[in-house]
Amino acid sequence: MTAIEPGRVVAVAGTGTMGQGIAQVALVAGHPVRLYDAVPGRAGQAAATIAGRLDRLVAKGRLDPAARDAAVARLLPAADLAELADAALVVEAVLEELSAKRELFAALEGVVADDCLLATNTSSLSVTAVAGALRLPGRLVGTHFFNPAPLLPLVEVVSGFASAPDAVTRAYETVLAWGKTPVRCADTPGFVVNRVARPFYAEALRVYEEGAADPATIDAVLRESGGFRMGPFELTDLIGQDVNEAVTRSVWESFFHDPKFTPSLAQRRLVESGRLGRKTGQGWFPYTEGAAAPLPRTEGPCEAPDAVGVHADLGPAAVLREMIEEAGVKVTRDRTPHVSDGFLALPGGTALRLTDGSSATGDPSGPCIHFDLALDYRSCTRVALAPGADADPGDLRAAIGLFQRLGKRVSVVDDVPGMIVGRTVALLIDLACDAAARGVASARDIDTAMKLGVNYPGGPGEWCDRLTAWWARSFLSALDGAYPGGRYAPSTALTRRADTEAKQGRS
Repeated sequence: MTAIEPGRVVAVAGTGTMGQGIAQVALVAGHPVRLYDAVPGRAGQAAATIAGRLDRLVAKGRLDPAARDAAVARLLPAADLAELADAALVVEAVLEELSAKRELFAALEGVVADDCLLATNTSSLSVTAVAGALRLPGRLVGTHFFNPAPLLPLVEVVSGFASAPDAVTRAYETVLAWGKTPVRCADTPGFVVNRVARPFYAEALRVYEEGAADPATIDAVLRESGGFRMGPFELTDLIGQDVNEAVTRSVWESFFHDPKFTPSLAQRRLVESGRLGRKTGQGWFPYTEGAAAPLPRTEGPCEAPDAVGVHADLGPAAVLREMIEEAGVKVTRDRTPHVSDGFLALPGGTALRLTDGSSATGDPSGPCIHFDLALDYRSCTRVALAPGADADPGDLRAAIGLFQRLGKRVSVVDDVPGMIVGRTVALLIDLACDAAARGVASARDIDTAMKLGVNYPGGPGEWCDRLTAWWARSFLSALDGAYPGGRYAPSTALTRRADTEAKQGRS
């Protein structure tokens, strides 16, 4: 099957923000577009809004005036569902309620031809369930666009249990012809992005609930150390706390309360209070005019030590040895007996160690300060430190000064196992490995989806290749020991990959 030809009609049912965006994409791709909404007058209003957006594209030089005029001429509001009879494709973008979607598609089957492709833009409902009541369920697929649809390139093309392979391919090729980047995925809760991305939000909320750091600091660490474009607190404020919490709860319930997807009580309370983020003027942060955004905790200047010892291999932080020498701090070889893991030895005898999923307090090597994972220690601009209860205060100041000498801002957080970036990345790797092993999507498509759908600085598969599955499994095993119950238990897929690495000598 090939893409639906540009001259054929595409209909969009539901004219909210997402429906308008999808209609605009199809329109610019050359299709005649019919807009339908059950509420009288809304389709006409949506058509006027889309025309206004095209006008702005012309003003910015991104669309030729003649192309704008031709597109507007192809855009027609439909007052009745029967006016969609000639559609080759109908994309549904109505309320995220199963009954509403099933009712709409059942009505459409009495209107459109049997070869009309039907697509639901659901982000959290089962495509299989949406198609369940149809006479021809094989022609319904999921096409999950991301908001704003005209700008974001990713579209998850979802195969329901009954979706015909040629219908899925036709949807995939059509979306590709529209200039989007489609990824194929199975009909599982959250599809790819909303399934794999859960730890990005959940672990930040858990660190906050444990009192280890405030939202502004957690966001800053994930941005400036992890390389994420936005922190989870500011991002959920942008998405809407109610929307994000509803997706989290939907995925959790769909996976029969799997502890890996457990929602946050703190976020639930925020939603109950009506603090939904930017749209209400208050979420985790204030957005009213003149309100000052809270600043992350950043330590004042401290003096760097003249020398540090390096014991064994620093693993993912190995580049720090070179950076420290370049910064003019003498590096000596530390020979602490009976300790195999790598660390930096500070002048007072405290070990400065990359977080491994455990707590700094009670470290077998003695007094310890953990530093968080950075996906690129050279380019990152902030590093988080977590001192153990018995860490020497002078050595903490020395550790702060050391990273400041390297040009980094430093945030000191409470001693929480796995810290912030480390636990987030380890869990993202685990969920991505698990999803690929279960056939949700290919490892390549998962990486593409996470980079394009939520702007991650890399794909979880790419991180796994670089950090190793052995690292991720060891990290999660330590977290699982600190927090028994299954939330951090390494998946079978990750464990098998780590075992394979060990046989290949990569551990």
